[in-house]
Amino acid sequence: MTNLIEAFGALPGVGPRTAERYAYYLVKHDSGQADRLADTLRNLRNGIGYCKKTFALVPAGQELSDLYTDPSRDQKTIAVVAEPFDIVAIEATGQYHGTYHVLGGLISPIDNINPEQLHIRELIKRIDEDKVEEVILATNASVEGESTALYIQQQLGGRKVKLTRLARGLPIGVDLEYADQITLSRALEGRQAL
Repeated sequence: MTNLIEAFGALPGVGPRTAERYAYYLVKHDSGQADRLADTLRNLRNGIGYCKKTFALVPAGQELSDLYTDPSRDQKTIAVVAEPFDIVAIEATGQYHGTYHVLGGLISPIDNINPEQLHIRELIKRIDEDKVEEVILATNASVEGESTALYIQQQLGGRKVKLTRLARGLPIGVDLEYADQITLSRALEGRQAL
């Protein structure tokens, strides 16, 4: 039981009490759920692969992501994201119809992650091969996200590609007095005419 609680507690966002609840739930309820969870976890790595072009998650054995090969998607537009799960957030909006490129992280000297460890070279190659017209830098609004975006901008050199960044600013429903200075500064920079 202790090992199970520790295993659940090691997951991001799962505190000690939640880990205990998960463990007790599996012990109290029918063993079929625990068996199904164990099988799913055991087969997780074998059932997932990475797209050779976009580095998004795909079913094992599949070479290219459906989000890349779908003819209704605009291959001339690429949203550059840090991790595969960032794609899920953008897709949930239903507003984006281009393709993606997953970097596999963000530049972070403090964590010993440098540009060579990310899929930036592959991005530049893909921009040239697919004759990309727009690259949307959809990295986090953090120091790492900003420095990664700047590095990519520098790597693009003189390529004739439109480079955009996700808008930054105030979320809906936030009072100005509670907004931090960086968010408020970005909102002022990104203001729009009415």
